[in-house]
Amino acid sequence: MRDQPRLGFCCKFVLDEPPGGYATLKAARDATLHLNLTSVTMAHLAKLDPGARRAKLSAIVAHNLHALARQIAWVGARPPIERMLRMASNVLPGYTHPIAKGLYAEPEMAALVERGLAEAGALARRLGVRLSFHPGPFCLLASRNPAAIENGLAELDYHAEIFDRMGYGGGWHPLGAHINIHVGAGDPGVDGFREALPRASRVARDLVTVENDENAFGLEAVLRLADLVPVVLDLHHHWVQSGGVYIEPDDSRIARVRESWRGVRPVAHISVSREAVSSDCDPDVLPDFPALRAAGHAVRDLAAHSDRMWNRAVNDLVARHLAWADFEIEAKAKNHASTQIADYITALERAPPIAAA
Repeated sequence: MRDQPRLGFCCKFVLDEPPGGYATLKAARDATLHLNLTSVTMAHLAKLDPGARRAKLSAIVAHNLHALARQIAWVGARPPIERMLRMASNVLPGYTHPIAKGLYAEPEMAALVERGLAEAGALARRLGVRLSFHPGPFCLLASRNPAAIENGLAELDYHAEIFDRMGYGGGWHPLGAHINIHVGAGDPGVDGFREALPRASRVARDLVTVENDENAFGLEAVLRLADLVPVVLDLHHHWVQSGGVYIEPDDSRIARVRESWRGVRPVAHISVSREAVSSDCDPDVLPDFPALRAAGHAVRDLAAHSDRMWNRAVNDLVARHLAWADFEIEAKAKNHASTQIADYITALERAPPIAAA
């Protein structure tokens, strides 16, 4: 199972509406909530008296742990090619915040968290589901602001602690588990990242990965960290940052990306521009960045993610790259988009070869 190529989605389930729709808005919300995590603001918790605050946070944490297990079970029941999940970061809301931190230390809450995370991790391993995190933009290690660095390290260690309690805290990216982040500010850049990372926990340093973006840190810049952390190649970011270049599996940089994982099967990211640009594209041809720009599409619109993987040529590119990497599908339709491309690639693999003329 470990070498089985995988495609996965990110953080949240998008549910099919039943025939005839939901009876009420509450029914729709409840159905969505059943498979998704929820949260609470620290400002709201601060307004509650201690007893109500404890009850509110405990209920949310209990729900999130059960929802995480349901997500893993759903993914684990899918075909092997779909058994990968990027978990939402808000498993334990406010874990590092002064308002909630003391509540997590209380014995009853600590036991709830310990048990729920251990069970979720064991379930993922039993079902062969590869797991990851992708913290938000505040989890950065390159900055001239010391407070930003402290916050970034705290966020990274929080995600690592969750993985540790799930049973993924022993060594270099166990079973492909990883916490993917961006570099941070252009100044101090990769040098600042390199300087700050040793301050993270040992578990965090063994789980962190870094991806290229479409702005300051293209693939060549991020590869400067390949001796330190695995590199997650984002094909869509590279397409935007390079002005339309597609990387094929035989590109020499792919070997450097693979080496950075040190024997673990790499993960890459894919997305495609929003459906709004599709009228200017042949879905069987890779989108042409210069042509789309000339047609009036702004860079920010080309960088934005689509609902689904509508371009078959991009899907074909992913199929070629699956020889060396698993892919997280960054699309707004979430599980629907990853299932769509999985079905497409499975059909490609089953199609009879075309006879030579």
